[in-house]
Amino acid sequence: MGQPQHLPLPPHPPLPRQFQLPSLYAILDTQVAAHPIETAEALLRGGIKLLQYRHKGPLTRKRWEECSQVADFSRKSGALFIVNDRLDLALMTNADGVHLGQDDIPPEAARKLLGPGKIIGVSTHHPAQTAAADASPAKVDYIAIGPVFETRSKADPDAVVGLNGVSAARRATSKPLVAIGGITRETAVSVIGAGADSMAVIRDLLTAKDVEASAREFVELLARS
Repeated sequence: MGQPQHLPLPPHPPLPRQFQLPSLYAILDTQVAAHPIETAEALLRGGIKLLQYRHKGPLTRKRWEECSQVADFSRKSGALFIVNDRLDLALMTNADGVHLGQDDIPPEAARKLLGPGKIIGVSTHHPAQTAAADASPAKVDYIAIGPVFETRSKADPDAVVGLNGVSAARRATSKPLVAIGGITRETAVSVIGAGADSMAVIRDLLTAKDVEASAREFVELLARS
């Protein structure tokens, strides 16, 4: 028998332009998660409500099927599903949105293809980029700032911005702000205190012995903050 087909479920209803970000933004990085599908299921069972699929390598059939499955799992659990960088993969899996870097397709072009009801997030690394994303005619839905701390999730990371960089980005935009880069549960409260609405986490979630328990602990920590 052939491989099962993982067809995307209907999309969420159109989102308001200023939507509420969950405090914890989990990134499923295929370079960190040894078993991405199982890891995604564990994250969602642990209470994750916003999950990004991040794959920096070639888009093979295996990765397409993997991303499709994670998209399905996310919708069934009521979580938003975002694809990193790959607008084509976001469209093919009927993702809730796409997250774009500074060197990716411009938000304006992405908005033309995605339409008004999808989420667009943009990575920034200093206040000038944050202000530019804030003013984008594509109506970017959220802005990320980082790396806040040293990170091993990128081969050639940008300069660390620190908590002061988060505060500067907060002053540069009124849009939902996501902090990313080397954040752990030990530093989470200070990142929120610096002005972030949400924090994107990779290693402190994906490398835990019990991913589900780790996600639940992180979600509960932020709920108390």
